Amino acid sequence: MDTELARLATAHGVATWYENDQRQRTEVDDDVVVKVLAALGVDADGPEAVREALRAADVASQRRPLPRTLAHRVGEHRPLPGSAVLRCEDGTERGLPDGLPPDLPLGYHRLVLDRDEVSLVVAPPRLPAAPHAWGWSLQLYALRSAASWGMGDLGDLRDFARWAGDELGAGLVLCNPLHAITPVHPVPASPYSPSSRRFTNPLYLRVTDTAAYVRADAETRRLVDELRPPDTDLIDYDAVWAAKSRALDLLWQREGRTGDPDAVPGLREYATFCALAEFHGADWRRWPSALRHPEAEDVATASVALRSRIRFHAWLQQQCAVQLAVARHAAQAAGMPLGIVHDLAVGVDPAGADAWALQDVLAEGVTIGAPPDAFSQHGQDWGLLPWRPDRLAEVGYQPLRDLLRATFRHAGGVRLDHVMGLWRLWWIPEGEPPSRGTYVHYDAEAMLAVLALEAQRAWAMVIGEDLGTVEEEVRQRLGEQGTLGTAVLWFQRDEDAPERPLLAPQRWPRMAVASISTHDLPTAAGFLRGEHVRARADLGLLDDPAAEARRAEAERAELVALLRREGLLDGEVRTEDLVSAMHGLLARTPCRLLLASPADVLGETRQPNLPGTTDEYPNWRLPLPLTLEELRENPAMRRTAALFSAWLSQFTG
Repeated sequence: MDTELARLATAHGVATWYENDQRQRTEVDDDVVVKVLAALGVDADGPEAVREALRAADVASQRRPLPRTLAHRVGEHRPLPGSAVLRCEDGTERGLPDGLPPDLPLGYHRLVLDRDEVSLVVAPPRLPAAPHAWGWSLQLYALRSAASWGMGDLGDLRDFARWAGDELGAGLVLCNPLHAITPVHPVPASPYSPSSRRFTNPLYLRVTDTAAYVRADAETRRLVDELRPPDTDLIDYDAVWAAKSRALDLLWQREGRTGDPDAVPGLREYATFCALAEFHGADWRRWPSALRHPEAEDVATASVALRSRIRFHAWLQQQCAVQLAVARHAAQAAGMPLGIVHDLAVGVDPAGADAWALQDVLAEGVTIGAPPDAFSQHGQDWGLLPWRPDRLAEVGYQPLRDLLRATFRHAGGVRLDHVMGLWRLWWIPEGEPPSRGTYVHYDAEAMLAVLALEAQRAWAMVIGEDLGTVEEEVRQRLGEQGTLGTAVLWFQRDEDAPERPLLAPQRWPRMAVASISTHDLPTAAGFLRGEHVRARADLGLLDDPAAEARRAEAERAELVALLRREGLLDGEVRTEDLVSAMHGLLARTPCRLLLASPADVLGETRQPNLPGTTDEYPNWRLPLPLTLEELRENPAMRRTAALFSAWLSQFTG
């Protein structure tokens, strides 16, 4: 690569090479680097443009002795290039003649150094410690009950948490992202491709739990009840939303069309987006040009005409907040030390509400994903927008603060999907395959400081999904901060041994959440029966299906051998015996938390999501084989709970 282009890329945090999953150096094509720089607002199209951009970067670094946002931890001392003044978030000021001292107050402050003023994040050194606990990993949409409408809802979450805590002794329920959709048809299925990460998907509302339904007259309740859709073999999100939107609109009308768009930060913009989407379509990039920015004058004019619909969408979010709070309270009342743990997706839909409202801090012309590896041989494009690291720093990470605050509001903890994104993300230029991308680096210390501060203020724990190709510094830094990693059975291998054998459970990491699988991986029964190979082979996602089948069989044999060595299997066994033994293996690890999935316990062979597919596979549409009422009577669920409760007793006495 040209030396000057490489220097420019480095100055803006764009990688010109990376290590693949085999730890081999892989060079990034020059034109990919140029396109990614363009997404950061840097013109590198030609030698003269590169030289001009380098000069601009050099001037900026000389003018600014500090980054636009500086992270600092309580208990540490940090020198500064001169005396400074601290303007605290509570309005007080303090002189700092000798750098940043160890006793600064937690918070978001401003630091004035000569004529330069930057944001300062003062965070605790570590996150709140998570207790030893076990719980359930739940795809909430899949959990249907006698009271839910076609898919699991927040009433089911409340009831499941109450049962799991009171009767089974679980300490948490980790559920899939409940992020908001754009509430128009067709309704997207993936919880990891949200319209907004700051608000909640109204499809999860339990219509009959709303105060409006409880207060309604008998005739109104009859009309609402008649709208309930039937259960289907695959979850039909369009049918669910068609029914719920009509029912909720009817109740809202009877309530007097209430709704406060200013109830929480950002709600007015989200509700305005939803109202505009009802008239102009789900993709704001195809709206009339005068409506494509939330601060445009025509948006203000349209908001007056749409004020009733804006109130309706604000009202929906207020109902979601009430039901989320009820579910969390139920979990706490059931004795769960962690309660409901929410999942935070790594990015947002380019067509959605956050992309419209936060476009000034999100990148354009790229999506994020993952480079090719052994599991996804062609790479992955998740179709999501990333933060622009430079813009985040300029605004003091305010959008990240707001996002985390909204996520922690109803959570005892948060799982960060692809936690490596705090360090770097794989950016794919528009029109390129996933293999033609590169990593863009973030200020991890600033991101981690914001995370630690928000977790401290919410007194909540954090789980980082650190699967795949992960730099060692990432896991080390997460451990130092007290973030729990993710230990999945398929991936717990001795990386220092030539054959990379499965690790004995005693060698699993302590600061981690142990599970058999995840939503993107085969279920326990699916792995044992080779379903993950068959499904990908049928869809043409494998370069050599026969080789993958042999590899899967070898991995199954290796797992069975480990279970036998651990004394968890004896003689010929059935699939259900193997699944039970796999849960027994988790209970022999030193991990902080254990998670079981109902899909694993019940022997479901199909995984919730098959990466690399959209409509070719029923991603996110598979209901559990049993209803909530049937789960309560299922002996395998109770056996797993008893096994994990016995594991927990060694820590609780």
